Amino acid sequence: MANDNKRKRNEKETKSDMIHLIDNLNRADDLKFNRRAFLKSAVGASITLGIATLPFSGLAFSNNKDHSNRVEIAKLADIPKDSAINFNYPTDDEPAILVHTKEGKLKAYNNKCTHLQCPVFYEKEESVLLCPCHRGFFSVDNGHPLAGPPQRELPLIELEVEAGTIYAVGRQIRHG
Repeated sequence: MANDNKRKRNEKETKSDMIHLIDNLNRADDLKFNRRAFLKSAVGASITLGIATLPFSGLAFSNNKDHSNRVEIAKLADIPKDSAINFNYPTDDEPAILVHTKEGKLKAYNNKCTHLQCPVFYEKEESVLLCPCHRGFFSVDNGHPLAGPPQRELPLIELEVEAGTIYAVGRQIRHG
């Protein structure tokens, strides 16, 4: 008896009471917006974006060095061992110091003490960088503080020597 009621409930009595759930579906739209079409579009978009970025990838991997940050400091022959010169890098407002050590190494740092921004000088007798304001000492080899109130290292300026000329090519604020 209960099954007869269920069956009658699901049977169509007239055309007007039939719910037309699939009337808004179109076979052509169903084929147009299916999973396969979506995957084809996604793969096509990925390939297009990959091809569009190839010129930028080529520039990134090219061996052409960007010389925009490169600044000539001095001729190597003009700086004897165990001496220093001042220069400005990367802008004219930022003083820096280049030290040619007793061992013949070239080291360059920002010329402002990391404590209170006083200028730093090369102390030949002890081979250190000295901040005379509060007697702060920095290592010439790595720019780290050795004594006094400074707690942070001097920013390192990266150097290149090409054809007897010294160039500043970059700066590292934290260089460990």
